[in-house]
Amino acid sequence: MKARLVVFPIRGRNWCFSKSTDHSTFDSQSAQTPSNFKELWKKIFPSPSPSNAKPTGSKAELLVDFASNKMNRAWTGLERAPPGSFKNKLYGLGMRLLARVKPSEIFLKSISKDVTKVEVTFPSSLNERLVRRRLRHIALRGTVIHKRYFYGSVSLLPLTSAFTVLPLPNIPFFWVLFRTYSHWRALKGSERLLFLVSDSSKNENSSVAAPGRSVSAHANPESGIHNSLGPSWVLQPSEELDQLIRQGDAEGGLSKCIISDICKTFDLITIDVLKYRDSM
Repeated sequence: MKARLVVFPIRGRNWCFSKSTDHSTFDSQSAQTPSNFKELWKKIFPSPSPSNAKPTGSKAELLVDFASNKMNRAWTGLERAPPGSFKNKLYGLGMRLLARVKPSEIFLKSISKDVTKVEVTFPSSLNERLVRRRLRHIALRGTVIHKRYFYGSVSLLPLTSAFTVLPLPNIPFFWVLFRTYSHWRALKGSERLLFLVSDSSKNENSSVAAPGRSVSAHANPESGIHNSLGPSWVLQPSEELDQLIRQGDAEGGLSKCIISDICKTFDLITIDVLKYRDSM
């Protein structure tokens, strides 16, 4: 599966890393996720035959996807609750907590294990070496940070589960559970992105796109050009993105209007992109 990544400076040295939304892929993944415990059991244990047995890692993925689907449905129920109700207040509290999640974590979570190729769109005025170096840095940094926070969140689960004796909903436990899942997803996304980058850097050929068209080039010994990008990378310099960014002040931060235009053009989530501008 190919993922389209959009990279551009948004405020001074702050860069935005975001993945274009693909609703068809999301719908297909949701359709494959079990909706109840009976379907989950059948997918984990399809038949007594050893040939149909799933690896332990695949079973864990099914369990995580099933739990994530349940959490998303519960969250949707809170969102649709009548204003002023207890569920609506819980939804407001959840929104305030989610606002504290860093945009880099949201980006890394969007890189699923099914991604085998990335198309990186960036302003044509930027150097492609700088773009891929920044992308490698955020992937490598994510493997370190989210592994640390994942184990920290797991260690807090037994402590917060003690609050289940109270008559109120155990909000601390569910928040820590969500953070554990979120850091695990971000860790896996970091590892996947770093794998693609590292695997590409060992190849001799490159896939670099000129503005407006895709070009696949190989290293040319006669011309002395030696590129390090492999087939899992496609760099796509964009004149349109460069023109949109030039309309704003990169040092003071792109305006909300320009960010909205960029998100509409490249199918990005505006709320997530704005977090990059507001983050330090």
